Amino acid sequence: MNTEHVIVAFVTWFVLCFFVALNGGYLLLNLFSLRALHRRGQEQFLGDLPRAYSGLEPPVSILVPAYNEEATIAASIRSMLQLSYAEFEIVIINDGSKDKTLEVLQREFALLPFPEAYRRTIPTKEVRQIYRSTRYPNVRVIDKVNGGKADSLNAGINASRYPLFCGVDADSILQRDSLAKVTEPFLRDPTMVATGGTVRVANGCEVSGGFLTKVGLPRSPLALFQVVEYLRAFLFGRLGWSALNGMLIISGAFGIFKKDAVVLAGGYRPNTIGEDMELVVRMHRTLREKGQPYRIEFVPDPVCWTEAPEDMATLKNQRVRWQRGLAESLNANWGLMFSRNGGVAGWVAFPFMLFFEWLGPVIELGGYIFMVFAFLTGAISWEAFGAFLFVALGLGILLSASGLLLEEMSFHLYPRGKQLLMLGLIVILENFGYRQLNTWWRLVGLWRWLRQKEATWGAMKRKGIGEEGAGVPPRGP
Repeated sequence: MNTEHVIVAFVTWFVLCFFVALNGGYLLLNLFSLRALHRRGQEQFLGDLPRAYSGLEPPVSILVPAYNEEATIAASIRSMLQLSYAEFEIVIINDGSKDKTLEVLQREFALLPFPEAYRRTIPTKEVRQIYRSTRYPNVRVIDKVNGGKADSLNAGINASRYPLFCGVDADSILQRDSLAKVTEPFLRDPTMVATGGTVRVANGCEVSGGFLTKVGLPRSPLALFQVVEYLRAFLFGRLGWSALNGMLIISGAFGIFKKDAVVLAGGYRPNTIGEDMELVVRMHRTLREKGQPYRIEFVPDPVCWTEAPEDMATLKNQRVRWQRGLAESLNANWGLMFSRNGGVAGWVAFPFMLFFEWLGPVIELGGYIFMVFAFLTGAISWEAFGAFLFVALGLGILLSASGLLLEEMSFHLYPRGKQLLMLGLIVILENFGYRQLNTWWRLVGLWRWLRQKEATWGAMKRKGIGEEGAGVPPRGP
């Protein structure tokens, strides 16, 4: 066997082993998720009982960073005011918006300047003014110089009054019992420092009065792909890591944090795109360095709905940002990996994210190109190429199908047969083009991170949840 054959054989086995390890790792997470959902099912009957406020629910500060959100900010805040929770406040942070966001808030909520002490526990850009609503005593607005989403959240933390805070995107739709569900782990475990809820795709759903009233599927093929993708990412990705106390990301769309633990870690890191993941990774590193017991947990109940992009350019920009955020988060916290007290987060989750998620696009895309080229030129046999198709595409379909199965077993949000049939078809189709396209976008994100371009809020082209064209009544936000 000559050198060329040895190299081809080595690369072939490397690619096959990579896809086996990648999909095998996620299948293992699936088993942990299945166990967690089974345990949740045994306890679910308690959640079905009528809720009564016991006085033990910890008060929560809801932080809403807003930049150029004049079209949706009022409806979003009104929906949050209807949340069924004992005690909470809403702190809107106007991050130097260039549109009429502040004017809309002043008009809709009758804001007046409110002279209160602002403690700069975490350094932020200058705060110009703090307003308080004369109609809703639990609503305040911070008007500050533009500094980005992370800086806005830090300003909200400084101004918040309660021991727990919740970061919410200005365009998210929360269920009425969202806060009650994501704060339950804090009542159960005194070492809990953060919880994150499931985020679902709202495209195609019906919205009334700022709340989702009917679950549906989007008409856009891109949005349909993302429905399956979100099921896979949340139901066995994050739920599996949560069961091991190794979850490294809480979605910026909806998460609850213990304020003291966040301040101890230094707050959100400015000038970063992935501020949500970077904070969670840094909290793992900080708390483990100090030997402080803690838990970070995922709540699988559907608690937050968000609009998914339906055009290729916006989806590409979103995935590029996500990949760059992942790279920033891991690169800033190397001290966690294989650290003395790293636990599952440092010895399993961090290396897994590093090899399969951060560097994975290089190997995945290179593997696809090499295997197709090698097969077409006769460098590898049909048996080897067939094995590659099985581990790369077959196991990928199995993973997506398992996510849909977990959804059907646990929440049954899509009860109609046509809906399940459509999702089943998407489970298969997404592996033939969509996932490979995502891999390419992730590679672009990795390249842009290497170039160290300046991070920005970023804009997303939206149809608007509840508007015509999104498949829902026009009266929603």
